[in-house]
Parts: sequence; C-alpha cells; structure tokens
Amino acid sequence: MTTDVYRLHTLKTIDDLPHMTDVVGAAFGEELTAEQIEKERLVFEPTRAHVVDHDEDGTVAHAGAYTRDVTVPGATVPAAHVTGVGVRPTHRRRGLLTRLMVHQLREVRERGEPIALLWASEGRIYQRFGYGLAALCHSFTADRREIRLAGPDGAPVGRLRDATPEQVRKELQQVYERVRAERPGWSSRDDSWWSWRLHDAPGRRHGYTERRAVLCDGPDGVDGYALWRRKGEWTDTGPKGEVEVVELVAATPAAYRALWDFLFAVDLTRTVSYRFAAADEPLRYLVNEPRALGEKASDSLWVRVVDVPAALSARRYAAPVDLALEVSDNLIAENTGRWRLTGDADGAVCAPTTDAADLACDVADLGALYLGGTGLGTLAAAGRVRELRAGAVTAAAAAFGWRRQPSALDIF
Repeated sequence: MTTDVYRLHTLKTIDDLPHMTDVVGAAFGEELTAEQIEKERLVFEPTRAHVVDHDEDGTVAHAGAYTRDVTVPGATVPAAHVTGVGVRPTHRRRGLLTRLMVHQLREVRERGEPIALLWASEGRIYQRFGYGLAALCHSFTADRREIRLAGPDGAPVGRLRDATPEQVRKELQQVYERVRAERPGWSSRDDSWWSWRLHDAPGRRHGYTERRAVLCDGPDGVDGYALWRRKGEWTDTGPKGEVEVVELVAATPAAYRALWDFLFAVDLTRTVSYRFAAADEPLRYLVNEPRALGEKASDSLWVRVVDVPAALSARRYAAPVDLALEVSDNLIAENTGRWRLTGDADGAVCAPTTDAADLACDVADLGALYLGGTGLGTLAAAGRVRELRAGAVTAAAAAFGWRRQPSALDIF
C-alpha cells in the first residue's frame, strides 16, 4: 500500500504558466490552444498561483487570482479576482480543493483585500467556501426585424466613428474609466488587462470577423463605444447575418441610444446578440417589443467577504443604516461575531459590538448583498438572513441597494 504525498506551494515565474494551464485544461475537459495560452500570459500572476503537486504525478490542482480593483456601491476596493480553480480528475475527492481554497482565502486576507470574487463553473462548489451570488448576467439574442427602438428617430447624438480597437485604445480606456466609477461589479483594467480584453486571435473568432470599435462623439469628446463583430450568412430567402456585441459602454443616454441604433441597423444582418447585459440593462426599456430581445439570465459574480469590518466599511449605503449583525464564518474565524454597521452615502464604519444583534446571517449572505444587487428582503424570505429584531429587515433593506444593479464585462 502506498501513501499519496501532496505539497502545496506557489509558482514563481511566468515560465511556470504550463503548471496552471495543464491542470485547468484537464479539470475542464478541454485542451487550451496556443492562442489561449498566449492571451493568459498577458495577465498571469505566478505569485498568486497556488498549486498542489503529487509526488509522482506532478501538478494536480490549482487556484489562482488576479490583482485588480472592483467598483462597489459608492467606492472602489481591492479584490482578489479568483481564477483557474481545478483539480485533475484522477485526484478528486481527496480534499485538495478545500486545502487550496482555504489557503487562498488566508492569503487574500493577509494581502489586505477585503473581498474575493469569481465566475463559478458550478455555484454549488463555491458556496461551500463562503461565496454568495452577488450579480446576474443577462444575455440578448434579438431578431432585429421584430424590434424598433422607441422614441424619436433622427435625434442629433453626435458622430459615430468606426475603427479597429487598437487604433482607439486610449479613448476606450477613458470612456471605460469614466463609466466604471458608477458601475458596481466592473473591474479595473491596466495596460495588461486592456491587451487581454482586446486580444482577438483568429482561431477564436468562430466564423465572425475581427472585432471593430464604433465610438460615439459627443459635444465634449467620446461619450461611448461598442466593441462588435459580425458573421455573414445567406439562405434561400436572403441574408441572415449576425451582429455580436462584445462590450458596450456609454456615459450618456444619448450615446447609449446611438450605439444600439447603429448595431440594430447593420446591413445584411438579422440577429443581434449581447452576452454581458446588466440586470437593469436600459435596452429593454428602449425597444418597442422587449420579448423579441430573447433575454436569458444566469449568475455572474460570486463574492466572498474575506474581512467583514473592512469590507462593510469600504462600500457606501443608499440610505442611512445602523445595524448590529451576527455573522458566522466557518473558514475565517476572525469574521465570526457581532458587528455594528453604521453608514450612509458618505461613509461607513463597521466595528465589533456587544449590542444585541438585529440580524443574523452567514458570511456568504454578506457576499450576496455586497454589490447591491441582491435584496436583503429576498435573502430574509429565503431564510438566509434571520431577523432578530422586529422591523430590522425593512429598516435596512434600502441601505444595501444601489442606484445601478451590479454587472460584469470580463469573464476572468
């Protein structure tokens, strides 16, 4: 009888990237192409890539993270963007994932990042580690022949310009940063992340053209842009092309309307698709037939509160709040306890308290609430948040919301 020997450690250099890509490919049942690996090299952080090595089989598990900020209600906070989590099929059910995730959470806390966030391959996996569903992602697959944008036609909105994304990269960055400040769930993008975002390998286009950028110039400069591409198709009855909207960012309602006007009017196309719409996407209120958008919803960002007082103090609140919370966390003992949160739209403080608790919840429920997209009343109705003082849910519900629903434009 032999005993498996496993060693957890952190990678060192960019040359260690294959340790990650090999494990992730095996865990997800796919072979990463050279183009995918080239793209990953742009943002890979080896010193945040935790792996488990087997004495005979080499690297068998991985959990990594990217160092980025994320917009939260009224503020921006550093957040571990967790990625590439997987275990080789031959080494499952041995506690390796738990070992990695607990180690990672401790590392995130030590770095001073109050939250971690991820896109989940399966939600049931990450709820075990204290992640809560914080944002939804809506997708549209619209038959543009059945849709007309409501409102007056031909209203002056400025000039639309066509370019390759790299030609107007600086302008894209400026608009994105202008809008990101108000959009919970949007992540920071340094030059490496812009290179990652604009990476457009031919082998990954799936029959579509290269990406294009269309910019909307307003009175004082660029007010919005869309990254898009198209696929040509013909049938016996004529053209049946598709427009794929990769990303749309608009700082004004006029720019938003102008960009969608353009995308719904591309010649020889019949379908317009967009994968990263927000739960409160304005488009559904611009069209004359919302059903024709072919809308579907799924989960996007899952948030893990790693440091309760730091996280709750960092964000802002849509209404005044003064609340004693009883929090449980079975992985980070420092989070378990009673905390008093006081705050409003201008600032917040969260500190230990001995006062009687108004509400009780698990740390995953704080994650679900954190970006302002999940209602406190909804969690209470699900039995996730327990009301210990009559009226506490009603009094605090408005505070945890925000004027825009959270969304995310990058799957990382």
